Amino acid sequence: MKSNLIVLLICAFTGLSFTSERVLYLLYPSHFPAPTYNLTDNPLLQESIDLGQMLFYDPILSKDYSISCASCHSPYNAFAHTDHDLSHGINDSIGTRNAPALFNLAWQTSFMWDGAVNHLDMQSLAPLSHPSEMGENIKDVVEKLSNTMRYRTAFYNAWADSLPTGERFLKSITQFQLTLISATAKYDRVMAGNDVLSPQEAMGYALFKDHCGSCHTEPLFSSYGFSKNGLPVDTTLDDYGRYRVTKNDEDSLLFKIPSLRNLSYTFPYMHDGRYLKLNEVLNHYNILEAGMIDDSALSRPMNLSSKDKVDLISFLMTLNDTAFVLNPQNKFPQSLQMRSKN
Repeated sequence: MKSNLIVLLICAFTGLSFTSERVLYLLYPSHFPAPTYNLTDNPLLQESIDLGQMLFYDPILSKDYSISCASCHSPYNAFAHTDHDLSHGINDSIGTRNAPALFNLAWQTSFMWDGAVNHLDMQSLAPLSHPSEMGENIKDVVEKLSNTMRYRTAFYNAWADSLPTGERFLKSITQFQLTLISATAKYDRVMAGNDVLSPQEAMGYALFKDHCGSCHTEPLFSSYGFSKNGLPVDTTLDDYGRYRVTKNDEDSLLFKIPSLRNLSYTFPYMHDGRYLKLNEVLNHYNILEAGMIDDSALSRPMNLSSKDKVDLISFLMTLNDTAFVLNPQNKFPQSLQMRSKN
């Protein structure tokens, strides 16, 4: 793969007021499947991506101008949050779940730990309106953006119209998030034939395929489906996962399966962030407590030896994408360096 960034699309495209030369597309390695996000509904433009990046990092989106998307999704942590187990919001509020990592979103069709959102364009509305996160609403956000000169200019550059709207706001954030592709880990170099696994990593890979691969399917390392994780309900959070959305008893304690990419950067783990270390997660799945094996995916403990756990973690470390985490193009944009309300 030449790059994990967007490149110019050599094709004819017409729509709105931009030309085909300005349309971009997502470049991903050949061992990745095709993205599920429909780019024809929201064609990528550099100006729209830049606008989305501004919005992602700007606390103007929160009720009190204190919280941005990046407050819980740091680029240095693969766009996850490592300071605490649960997300934090305005007025020192504490959320109800661990903030998930944001990468490879173009391959996902459901969002949030319970799948409450079924389209990426709508995903940002959830934290925006949550009273313990940003505590804002789309109408007031659009008004704030309309009253800010830099955003009127940015919207004009992106959409050939200086008027911010809810749709343009949401699609711009989506465009930035679509570019957050993690596909340059050692595993990806191995798949491309440009690197090889060490003997220990190879043994760990075999263990992964035997014990983990059915839920954390390659190459994205998640099926992005829903499964029980064998954890007892936190009596404070009282979180029953997907059941909250569907009210279907069969969905009780189902949570979205997270990707295993970038595990060194995305701790703490699980939907409630209860495990700080990866070894704790393995210990949980290694010997499940009596009464917790109530799902086919957890029908047998892993029964890994100490050496097996070391080998498995050695392989999982090949999924760390340092180039993605350190990519300067994903960081705080220069357009927000000199902040002003006008």
